[in-house]
Amino acid sequence: MERMASTGRVPPHNADAEKAVLGAVMLDPEALETVIDYLRPEDFYRKSHQKIFTTILNLDAQHDPLDIITVTDRLKKDNVLEMCGGASYISDLTSSVPSSANVKYYAQMVQSTSVKRKLIRASTEIIDLAYNEQEDHKEILAEAQKQIFTILEGDQIRGGYRTSDDVVNETINIIEKLYKAGGDYTGVPSGFPELDKMTSGFQPSDFVVIGARPSVGKTAFALTIVQHMAVKKKVPVGFFTLEMSGRLLMQRLMANEARIDLQKIRSGMLKHSDLAKLMEAAARLYEAPLFIEDTPNAKLLDLRAQARRMKKNENIQALFVDYIGLVEPENRGNVPRHEQVSEISRSMKALARELDIPVICLSQVGRQSEGKEPTLADIRESGSIEQDADVVLFIHKERETENRDQAAEQMIMETDIIVAKQRNGPVGHFKLGFNKRFVKFESLSRDRG
Repeated sequence: MERMASTGRVPPHNADAEKAVLGAVMLDPEALETVIDYLRPEDFYRKSHQKIFTTILNLDAQHDPLDIITVTDRLKKDNVLEMCGGASYISDLTSSVPSSANVKYYAQMVQSTSVKRKLIRASTEIIDLAYNEQEDHKEILAEAQKQIFTILEGDQIRGGYRTSDDVVNETINIIEKLYKAGGDYTGVPSGFPELDKMTSGFQPSDFVVIGARPSVGKTAFALTIVQHMAVKKKVPVGFFTLEMSGRLLMQRLMANEARIDLQKIRSGMLKHSDLAKLMEAAARLYEAPLFIEDTPNAKLLDLRAQARRMKKNENIQALFVDYIGLVEPENRGNVPRHEQVSEISRSMKALARELDIPVICLSQVGRQSEGKEPTLADIRESGSIEQDADVVLFIHKERETENRDQAAEQMIMETDIIVAKQRNGPVGHFKLGFNKRFVKFESLSRDRG
C-alpha cells in the first residue's frame, strides 16, 4: 500500500466510498452525470479503481452500453482485467452498494480524500523547496501559492447549469431595478456619456482592452475613468500599475482631481492657491475606495492572487491593469512570447469571469499603426488578446487644436476613441478632449455624468 514518503503514513482514502461510486454507476449509468461533476480518474486512490473509472468514461463517451458485463469485457480487451481484480471483483462492486440513490454523497467523500492527498503532496514539495538553500524564498512562496490555488480551483463542482426560470427571474429583477431607478447603466459607468451609451458601462465578467501607441494617453484615459468611479461615484476599484510607482500614479490623480498642471506638481512650482486645491483633492482621494498595487514585474500568479484578495476584502467592482505587456507569465523558459501573452490574456478573461467584475487591461499597439487609425490586428504580441477580449477600445490622436477654454485657458487635444470590438454591443467611435495640462480626458460636450 502506498505511503507518504515524508510521514510513512498511508494517505487519506476511502476504499468503500470508491467501490460505492463505481458500483452505483454500473447499476445506474445515469448516476455518472452526477459523479463527473466531482470526480476524475486521478481522484481515486487505488490504481485499479482509476482504470475501472477510465473504462466507464470511455464507454460513455462512445455511447456504448454501461453495465457490469460491458465494463468487464472492455477491461479484458485492454488486458487490465486481472490487474483490476478480475471479473469477480467487478461483480462485487455492484454488491457493495444497494442503489445509486446516495452516489453524490459517495462521490463527495472520494473527492474530499483526493483533495487531502493533493494538499499533502503539495506540502511535501514545498517543504523540499524550503530546505533547498539555492531556492529564493519569493519563488518558493509563489510556487506554494500556485499549488494551493490549483487545488482550490480543482475543488469545485465541474458541471452545473441553470434553468430558464432561474435566469428569467434574475433578469427581470435587474430590469425592474433599472426601471425604478429611472434608467441606469447595467455595468460600471466610465463617466464618459459617449462611451457609456454604447456599452451601458463596463460589464461584469468582461475582459476590456484599451490599446494605443506609446505616449498617446492610455494611462491618462484609464485614470480619468478610475477618478470618476472611485472618487466621484465611490465604486471600489483595483489598479495594478506595472509601469510607474503608486506615488507617480497618485500625482496624476491629484492633478486630475485638483485641475492643476501636472508639471507644477512635479516641480513644486505651486502657488498658495494651488496648494489649497491640492489639499482638498488629496482629502477626496484619501477617502476614495481605490486600491493600488505597484509591484514591478508582477507575475501572473501574484496578480491573480492580489485581485482575489481585493475582491474578497474590498469588494472591488472593477480592476485595471497598466499594462498587460508587463505581466510576467509563470513559465517563461523557452516559450515563445506570443504564447506567453496568450496565457496571460486567457487568464485575464478567466479572472473577470471568476470575480464577476470587468477587468480592464491597457495594451500597446504595433508600430504599423503609426499615423493611421489602429485596428484589431495592430494589438501587439498576440492575436489571442483580440480574440479573448469582450471589448476593445483604441485611443487615436488625429490632430492638435487649440481650444481656448475661457474659464481655465487650457489647450485641448482632440482625440478619437474607437470602439473596435464589443461582443454584446455596437462598435463605432467618438471624440474626447485630452487636457495636456491636467493629463486627463474630458467630454467635448462637457456633459460628463
